[in-house]
Amino acid sequence: MPQPAIAQVRFKAQVFHALSASDRLEILEFLRDGEKCVCEIVPHLNLIQPVVSRHLKILRDVGIISCRKDGTKRMYSIVNARILNAVDSLTPELVSVLLKEVVKQMSCSSEDE
Repeated sequence: MPQPAIAQVRFKAQVFHALSASDRLEILEFLRDGEKCVCEIVPHLNLIQPVVSRHLKILRDVGIISCRKDGTKRMYSIVNARILNAVDSLTPELVSVLLKEVVKQMSCSSEDE
């Protein structure tokens, strides 16, 4: 695989890692309808500010969200709404199929032991 392709695959893995935490997905859902101040995100998630800031940094580091200063406030927004397509592609139907497969595989693994 050529070097640029390897770099792209690694970056995709970083994006999926950023999307892998439920708190970060909740942040994206909260930002779906527009820019929010970190002072709004913290109570929405019911987490302490340092934890929220760490999640926001992970999302920022892969370019999913951006931050701008507005006086003393930090405002966060989704950079490109197409990232929500990736999140939304895990429809309830697909989640159901995946969960059924997990259960099926668990019964298969227990037979191997």
